[in-house]
Amino acid sequence: MKWKDVDYTPYTSTNPLDSGEESLRQEDFIQKTSVVVRELSEKLGRVPTACVVTFGCQMNARDSEKLCGILSRVGYMLTEEEEADLVVYNTCTVRDNANQRVYGRLGHLNAMKKVLPSKKIALCGCMVQEVSVIEKIRKSYSFVDLIFGTHNIYKFPELLYMMLTSDKMIVDVWKDTNAIVEDLPVERKYPFKSGVNIMFGCDKFCTYCIVPYVRGRERSRDPREILREVESLAADGVSEVMLLGQNVDSYGKGLSDGISFPGLLREVEKVDGIRRIRFMTSHPRDLSDELIGLMAGSKKICPHLHLPVQSGSSRILKAMNRGYTRESYMELVGRLRATMPELALTTDIIVGFPGETMEDIEETISLVKEVEYDNAFTFIYSPRTGTPAADMPRSMNDEEIKEGFDKLLKAVQETAKKRVARYAGRCEEALIESLNDHDEAMVTGRLGNNLLVHLKGGSELIGSYVNVKLLENKGFYYIGEML
Repeated sequence: MKWKDVDYTPYTSTNPLDSGEESLRQEDFIQKTSVVVRELSEKLGRVPTACVVTFGCQMNARDSEKLCGILSRVGYMLTEEEEADLVVYNTCTVRDNANQRVYGRLGHLNAMKKVLPSKKIALCGCMVQEVSVIEKIRKSYSFVDLIFGTHNIYKFPELLYMMLTSDKMIVDVWKDTNAIVEDLPVERKYPFKSGVNIMFGCDKFCTYCIVPYVRGRERSRDPREILREVESLAADGVSEVMLLGQNVDSYGKGLSDGISFPGLLREVEKVDGIRRIRFMTSHPRDLSDELIGLMAGSKKICPHLHLPVQSGSSRILKAMNRGYTRESYMELVGRLRATMPELALTTDIIVGFPGETMEDIEETISLVKEVEYDNAFTFIYSPRTGTPAADMPRSMNDEEIKEGFDKLLKAVQETAKKRVARYAGRCEEALIESLNDHDEAMVTGRLGNNLLVHLKGGSELIGSYVNVKLLENKGFYYIGEML
């Protein structure tokens, strides 16, 4: 049976979805797809391979684990090589260069597909939630076989079946939905730690940000489902969980039981086997004193907070629609530092926002020096079509923006090295995550404060907690030795 091309029609879900029924429906498609993949395997004379490439945030990484879990269940052998029989790009669209990277990679895949016409290519994630992207893919990248968005990732088994039984491009992208379906196969990157989605979407509508348009409005996941997942992960050997959402501090919105984010954290703390709890991302506008108090008294919640500031200029923050001022942000940092002196603070900062001047950038640099972040992720502003900021005029040219960016980056590096230096000589607990990328005689571990440490050791240490003495400060990481 051949499926017809599914035309792109923005769709808004109006009827509540029974997640249990939908999970069973997708399980049925997993079985159907398994039959098709077995037939493909017989035709090829080998097990077909699949590669999932992730662009973007932690939530995209978690989504990719679901894609990998489904692909594994239906019979694909997972690989990291893009020469695979099926390649899935899980895309990001926060900045334009992310889109351009995908387009470049698609050109490379097209050359492969000309040699091997049976090769399949799928696109999903935030980038394909933009109508202009769909139109461009249809026109210039018509060799893509499947396109689906952020709201219907749980339909991947069904869409995979459609793609494998069709000779046309399948496009199934929704404008919005209220559905949350998480009970799907997952292939975790790490056996000892995992992300857990607790909410989706964002209601803040910062003027530069495309996320509310591609991820939709805020939807909180049922706390009972979250706890069941955490308990299941703990039973499977996971000791560290990261609770994920575009704005975790507003978790609970729309739920009938009145639970808040601190309330959810208290329940997760009770799960036996969970040793570390992380979360991201927080919004300075919503971070509560209740959460600060809970973190200060917790033995499981890691002493690390990612708190995006974006700018140190109140004028620019207002233009960004961030909902706070420089002064209120600094007052919040003051409360955090007073309550948790050892807290590691990281942030995001944008340079070159429309209307920004060098004086505004100097204000941001002074804020960085005052806060002394443990790390900061700095970006040059990238206009996103459809956001209010895309139509705002710039005040600086590219050279001036680059000059300001370089000055900010230098300040970030200097203050981070100073902040991280306070750990020198200390003994800390590290979770060993992997072999070192540059030296196989060493392993890489992560402290509770998110600081990386490299030390001598072998693969048998991966997944274990070890005590490490921090010897040599390298700015954003340490060289240490196991005690």
